[in-house]
This record gives sequence, structure tokens and C-alpha cells, in this order.
Amino acid sequence: MILIGIGSNMPGSWGTPEATVARVPFELDRGPVRVTRVSSPVRTTPFGVTDQPAFTNAALAIETDLAPSALLLHLQALERRAGRHREIRWGPRTLDLDILDYRGLVLEEPSGLVLPHPGIAERPFVLIPIIQIAPEWRHPVTGLTAAEMLAKVAPSAEGVVLSE
Repeated sequence: MILIGIGSNMPGSWGTPEATVARVPFELDRGPVRVTRVSSPVRTTPFGVTDQPAFTNAALAIETDLAPSALLLHLQALERRAGRHREIRWGPRTLDLDILDYRGLVLEEPSGLVLPHPGIAERPFVLIPIIQIAPEWRHPVTGLTAAEMLAKVAPSAEGVVLSE
């Protein structure tokens, strides 16, 4: 199983953040990628750079024969089609797509790709959607489920789920 995180907090060429997040599974489920599960969207406070609009987040389970680096390029191309411009790390964006886990692979590439995604364990806006689509999933390094990680997240004003 491959898990993908989705986030948006700025309108773009695909409409509102909610419309953009809802459109991603349909745009991604073409060519080399098959979407197998889609979470419900969650609305969350920003994480990292907090002076920006709330986010709409979700997660997908997919299957593909693309290698992790090729999948990352595929996801970045989709972000650009949705109007993404990379300017500020953790800043406002029309679409953010992250590979959260790639079949349990643990790696760190010179390109910057790190698997599993290093932020999973402390981000409720990632963990809640994972629980919805893959409750049996376990973190490839810690062995914890998303529910177990969520129970350990310290309260914070960043990345808080406002509504499910």
C-alpha cells in the first residue's frame, strides 16, 4: 500500500481548497496510478507557518508501478496543474501532495525524498485520514498504528483538526 497526503488552503485553478482536495483522487486515478481508498476531508489549523488560512486535508491509498522518485515527480506535476508555486516552506498553497508511506520502504534520497514521511507521527491532520482509510497500517520504523501515534500527539495550536 502507498499512502498519499493531500492539503490545500488557497484557491487555485481547481477552485476552493475543498474542491481541489475533492478533485485530486479523480486527477490522480489515471495513467500509472490507481486510487484504492479515499479519506473524508478534515479542516485543520496551519502547521509550521501559522499566519495563513486553515487547511483542508485528506489521504489516499494508491497502487502504482512507479518508483518512489518517479511518483514524487508525478505528484509534483499534479500540484503544478492545480496552480502550485513553491515559495515558502509550509506556507499557503493551492495543493500539497506528500508520499506518506511507500509500501513500508525506509529511505532517504539525495533529492530530499524521505520515506516514510518524517512528519507523520506528530500531525493529526495526517493521522486521522490514515485511520479512516488504513486502520491496520503500521509505521515502517516505529511499528505503531496511526491511532497509536495520534494518542501520543501532544496538544498544540498547530495542525489541530477543526472538523471532520
